[in-house]
Amino acid sequence: MSMASEDTKKIQEMKTDLNLLLECLKYQMDNPFSQKEALVTIFSICQQNSNAGVYFREIGGLMFVKNLAKSSKHSMVKEAALYTLGAVAEQNVYCQQTLCTSELFEDLTWFLSNDDSNTNLKRMSVYVILVLVSNNRTGQTLVRETGCITVLTQLFRTVLSKYELNLLDENAFQSYQLWSSVCSTLCVCVNNPQNDENQMLCCSLFPHANDWLINCVKPEIIRPVCSFIGLTLANNTYVQKYFISVGGLDVLSQVLVQLESDSHKTLSSAKLAVVVTKTVDACIADNPTFGVILSKYQIVSKLLTLLLHESLDSGEKFSIILTLGHCTEDCEENQYDLFKNNGLPLMIQALTESQSEELNKAATFVLHNCKKITEKLSLSLGEYSFDENEEQLKDINMKEKNLEEYWKKAKEILHRIEQLERERNEEKLQREKDKHNVSSMNINIQNTLKHLHADSIGRGPTAEDKDKSKSRKLQSYQSHGVLSTACTNDHQMKTLLKSANPVTACYRESGQNKTLRKANSNYNQNLHEGTTFEEKNSVSQSSDRVFKHPVPVVKNRKQQLPVTDPFTLCSDIINKEVISFLASDNHSKMLKYRCSGCIAVGKSLNSRNFSKLLHSCPYQCDRHKVIVEAEDRYKSELRKSLICNKKILLTPRRRQQLSHESTASGEIKKRRIRKNFTEEEINYLCNGVKKMGNHWNLILWSFPFQQGRKAVDLAHKYHKLTKRPECAAP
Repeated sequence: MSMASEDTKKIQEMKTDLNLLLECLKYQMDNPFSQKEALVTIFSICQQNSNAGVYFREIGGLMFVKNLAKSSKHSMVKEAALYTLGAVAEQNVYCQQTLCTSELFEDLTWFLSNDDSNTNLKRMSVYVILVLVSNNRTGQTLVRETGCITVLTQLFRTVLSKYELNLLDENAFQSYQLWSSVCSTLCVCVNNPQNDENQMLCCSLFPHANDWLINCVKPEIIRPVCSFIGLTLANNTYVQKYFISVGGLDVLSQVLVQLESDSHKTLSSAKLAVVVTKTVDACIADNPTFGVILSKYQIVSKLLTLLLHESLDSGEKFSIILTLGHCTEDCEENQYDLFKNNGLPLMIQALTESQSEELNKAATFVLHNCKKITEKLSLSLGEYSFDENEEQLKDINMKEKNLEEYWKKAKEILHRIEQLERERNEEKLQREKDKHNVSSMNINIQNTLKHLHADSIGRGPTAEDKDKSKSRKLQSYQSHGVLSTACTNDHQMKTLLKSANPVTACYRESGQNKTLRKANSNYNQNLHEGTTFEEKNSVSQSSDRVFKHPVPVVKNRKQQLPVTDPFTLCSDIINKEVISFLASDNHSKMLKYRCSGCIAVGKSLNSRNFSKLLHSCPYQCDRHKVIVEAEDRYKSELRKSLICNKKILLTPRRRQQLSHESTASGEIKKRRIRKNFTEEEINYLCNGVKKMGNHWNLILWSFPFQQGRKAVDLAHKYHKLTKRPECAAP
């Protein structure tokens, strides 16, 4: 009861103060200083209590201040009255709707166009227009119908007359503040909500904005101009085409090139380059064909260099990667530039190192574009026949040389993926070793040595010993057989590799040497009996990867792998390049060495029947043998991950992330870190509810809450604060 009585007392005091201040305004018409102080006091009361603005409107104070701003002869009173109107309208939606009339817009237009108005009065007028138009479609309509937007565009052209901006000068600084306020007001007039008619009116300022971008590359100019251009272009194809027709995209490209070259020296240049990048993305997002203009300035290589800057956060990297996706979506020149400048490894690195879902989607979008260009490369090679004239053969050889470079890049990507998988397997083995007891390991080693010693002396083994010795002999026989087969076929393999493509031959010969080395390691393991437990484990693991038994098929289990997985896209890209290399070989010479997978070209094949066809073929070629081994190895790893972790890991992760995420089977997952609401966030929440109601997502997007806040968090916090008077609904 005491709290309620105190709240009631404060409300009564607030109402009394507002009534007295309104009377002071009415009876102090000849004293401008007293009126100014009264207006400032009204402003402070409305800032402290949002309900004060509603009460001030009910007693007629809002309309009186509006008339005072129009009729007063003193400039300081007009400025204070306009500032009070803007502050009260910004705090309360009902006050904004009350002031949003054509009469007030006409008065503000007269203040802006009158030559006798000083700079501060024009700034206050622009501020009131900004508040009335923000999140208000009615205000956007009135600012156009009353001609106010025309006066704002004229101020945009004339307020700053010189490109050499000197903010140390007081007059120049005040002019710059007015110009910056005009830019912000024009941004609100065309967007939030989007207004196509106002966008058409503001596009006439594009040539003037281009002049500013060319002649004054400073943060004070670049940021407001890019914001104005980006919001005026947003989701309007006609305005985008007009901006490109007046050379706007060329100007942005030149500014981006200059800022990227300066980003190695200063941090502010890198941040400004990201701002320009967002504006470029707004120009080509709905028209990917305009990416050809960016290829003249090699924007893709500049963006890849900017992406490596250490000072950029995940949001800025997301903007750069999204712009790369739109640049390479429908432009072959930009796609080639992405390949030449190692863009594909950078996208994979962004996928593995970032935890942002939006950034991963943007990188996957770029990988889709890479898949398109590889398909075009393979089709362009398939169109040529090997029985035509010598000029076509020379063109094919030139394309083969270009594809060799892409093949090297693809091998580097494969090596990186295999390295990440190897690190993950090593960590799994290390965790399994820690779980076992040291004493049980020693007992198993001693029993194994005893059985081996008994077999070598020739004792009568038991039934279990016979089974174990048979299995060991069978493994040794298999290793001997594979080794001898590999040795006898060594000469035949080399003769085949000589007639093939040099890049493919190099790849096959390295794979054959790798198989021979693994076979020798398996054979030496069976002969050597005194090795330690860790050495046996590592050698057996390497031999299992080469001579892998077929994994039993798990029935009644369905898996649906996402098509947009980035590493599936990478494997598709690599497979397309391998097919393009093999397509350029002499088909007549390789015909007799083909397996069933090579012959079945005209049949209707898919991922299931083609895999069965390859597994049932006794004479597999080297290429399909590698495919079968890779498929079996992937399936086995997938089954292990399903059984052990009960989840599918489709993307490799860093060792540190795996070490943090590898928890025990019965351990509870970590909860999200608790972040208490600050006073600023509580003010944002209360103001947002008063302006927008219980639209939590809209409030979350409109105010700068802490990172990690969700709409549910805002709803829960507001329900806890409903008893507090400052958060009570109007």
